[in-house]
Amino acid sequence: MKIFNTSQIQKWDAYTIKAEQITSLDLMERAATACFDWLTEHVTFHNRRICFFCGVGNNGGDGLVMARKCLEKGYAVSVYIVHFSSSQSEDFKKNLQRLIDLKATINHLVEDNSSFNLKESDLIIDAIFGTGMSRDISGFTSEIIQLINQTGKEVIAIDMPSGLSTSSLLKNDGMVIKASTTLTFQCPKLNLLLPDYFKYYGEVVLINIGLSESFSSVEPSSMFYVDANFIKSFFIKRKKFDHKGTFGHSLLIGGSFGKIGAIVLATKAAIGAGSGLTTAFIPKCGYDILQTSVPEAMVEIDNDLELAYFNYKVNPTVIGLGMGMGTSEKTIEGFYRFLKHNSTPLVIDADAINILSKKPSFLELLPPETILTPHPKELERLIGKWSNDYEKIDLMTDFTEKHNCILVNKGANTLVVYKKEKYFNSTGNPGLAKGGSGDVLTGMITGLLAQKYTALQASILGIYLHGKAADCALEKGISEESLTASDVIQHIDNAFAFFSSKTIKK
Repeated sequence: MKIFNTSQIQKWDAYTIKAEQITSLDLMERAATACFDWLTEHVTFHNRRICFFCGVGNNGGDGLVMARKCLEKGYAVSVYIVHFSSSQSEDFKKNLQRLIDLKATINHLVEDNSSFNLKESDLIIDAIFGTGMSRDISGFTSEIIQLINQTGKEVIAIDMPSGLSTSSLLKNDGMVIKASTTLTFQCPKLNLLLPDYFKYYGEVVLINIGLSESFSSVEPSSMFYVDANFIKSFFIKRKKFDHKGTFGHSLLIGGSFGKIGAIVLATKAAIGAGSGLTTAFIPKCGYDILQTSVPEAMVEIDNDLELAYFNYKVNPTVIGLGMGMGTSEKTIEGFYRFLKHNSTPLVIDADAINILSKKPSFLELLPPETILTPHPKELERLIGKWSNDYEKIDLMTDFTEKHNCILVNKGANTLVVYKKEKYFNSTGNPGLAKGGSGDVLTGMITGLLAQKYTALQASILGIYLHGKAADCALEKGISEESLTASDVIQHIDNAFAFFSSKTIKK
């Protein structure tokens, strides 16, 4: 799914109106009805008043439609019109009149009279500003936003939390509604995917309002939201006469004394992701552990307690390395010799990334489109510090362009950057914030790259399946707190099941 900016979203609305020969009022009704339907499914209305704070533009018009529908259902409703401008959109005016005809309780908040009283059980709907927000909020409107935030009540924002733009840096973070949930229309907005702004948007729910698919298919974008439909566009299904040689040979290099578990997890994950053959290259101290715990894998050994020689014998399709590898001088020297002579595609994680951060000249030895999978701290060591998410994305872009590589920044909405292209993941949960999860992801991406996927496709599919496996584990009753990396591996098959004819395990 493409991620669009404000002007593209406005073009999308206009295109849909023209293509379907409907009015903008019809589209507003459609969007607000979809939000109302979500409310009726997810909100308890008993002994509760719904307080709509509506601006005088089209976002306010959405709120008015929702308020009308709530009234028609017999729910307790209060409407507060925030007159931040003397002009009102035509669709706002029409929906305001419809509310007046229903004899709704309407309160007008203006410069000289902007106070309001809320009850303890009230639910707030924020429809003051929408995606068109492009300026700092000031005056009495900012006071209203601060008062709403101070109530500590549940707030549901329509399309965007008021004060937060779709895709530009926030300059004044004190003037934004802090929503519990944001019901955003049709596609994600960049600022609803960034960690910096999570305190404003809360849970994000995509509301399909039926905008034209033909527009989104041709309108260019360099940012994407990785969902199931996106994955289906390049997912490769296995054929009857495929064999293990069809799906490549993954070599996992890593481990050191006390950290063999990392390479065990990565090896299991590569196999689970579909690698035809899998070999682990590890220190001798881990031989019995790996040979016993992963009987499906072949094992080769290096030095006794740490990697030093990197003298494996197999001829792999792809190499994933760094998991539990350590950063001793012998390992760094061996890693350098390995890079000098290697031309096999690489997936690099953990200590191998830390070595690259210490020895930036090693970056010049990486094969084209090498995949690096850092967590935030490893990323900082690699590309330098940033002051906000926009600066981080710029630094990631510059790094991938300079070194012709792919960066996979692990975390909520795991971000894949390859030059100008950015891919935000839609799957996963906080249970993944635990040691070993990254080793599993690296193993999965390695196993996918061993098959017929490009490096970028393997990265995107890897993050999606990794998060989906974690989500499947929760669906089976495992809690976010107790979820382990091994649980994720055990549910990779259920993640794949969404793209095959297999029935998902219960």
